[in-house]
Amino acid sequence: MIENNSRIVVAGTGSIGCYVGGHLAASGKAVTFLARPRVETEIRQAGLKIINLDGTEHTIRADQLSVTADPATAFEGAGIILVAVKSGATGEMAGLIARHAPAECIVVSLQNGVGNAQVLRKNLPESMTVIAGMVPFNVVQSESGQLPLTVRRTTAGTILIESRVEGLAEALSTPDLPVSAHDNMQGILWGKLMMNLNNALNALSNLPLATQLADRDWRVLLADQMGEGLKVMQAHGIVAAPVQGVSPALLRLILLLPNFLFRRVARKMLAIDPRARSSMWEDFSRGRTTEIDYLQGVIVQLAREKNIPTPLAEKVIACVRQAEGQPIRSHAVAEIRQKTVL
Repeated sequence: MIENNSRIVVAGTGSIGCYVGGHLAASGKAVTFLARPRVETEIRQAGLKIINLDGTEHTIRADQLSVTADPATAFEGAGIILVAVKSGATGEMAGLIARHAPAECIVVSLQNGVGNAQVLRKNLPESMTVIAGMVPFNVVQSESGQLPLTVRRTTAGTILIESRVEGLAEALSTPDLPVSAHDNMQGILWGKLMMNLNNALNALSNLPLATQLADRDWRVLLADQMGEGLKVMQAHGIVAAPVQGVSPALLRLILLLPNFLFRRVARKMLAIDPRARSSMWEDFSRGRTTEIDYLQGVIVQLAREKNIPTPLAEKVIACVRQAEGQPIRSHAVAEIRQKTVL
């Protein structure tokens, strides 16, 4: 049974880490952010602003926040650690947690991808409890240097975590940010992975998420990728659970609808903040390495084990690789479909 007053450390201060941690801090919970030096400086200078989907705002003053770039300071006395770093940094973060955190702490992955909890379990002491989690909504962050650092939620959904620790969901819930326990988190993570195949497409399109999803050519490209992914999952006996009540197979059919039907059936999908962009678009815009290896890359890896062709996933990966570190530009659907994979 977890205590509601457990000290919480947010390891990773990207958009999701700042938004979740900001809500926890605003609700009066003891929260420490383990941040990059730039983010530490910005929060210390002007605090943190969080904006909800309904437009309500909370500004947490700098003197109300605990933030540090030092992992030894951050993890000292931690009861719960929320891991919100990019998937590629999971192993490194696990090493810091193992070195500096209390032996009995609870570690919750709030990351994209399907394998981060396993990476944490492999690299952490058995005395630590690792919990898989899933954040279904999109959050965008203000540009670097803009103060106060602001994170804005742009889509709906409830955070889900494994139902392995009694009281953990309640300890992480706030009035504006509920967290629920779920008995099939691995299925949920696979369902989210299917949805996250659009992260790369949104980044390559360089369009707002709502605009991209309103374009049937982009939707069909996403649906075709999902078709590849579902075939690979079936070959491996993987069953994806519905995310926000919609199974990947049904979502794929919805995406294929003509525009006039899609607008009717998918009203909730399109009822998102016009500023919404994918996390991979943010990676492009900030010149960061993407998580493509943990999204389309997972599908391609599993496909090769069963000799299943996945040409679209490979084309998307090739386009993302070419775009990483370059000035962001708009790709066309035809350009992606015709991409040559070496």
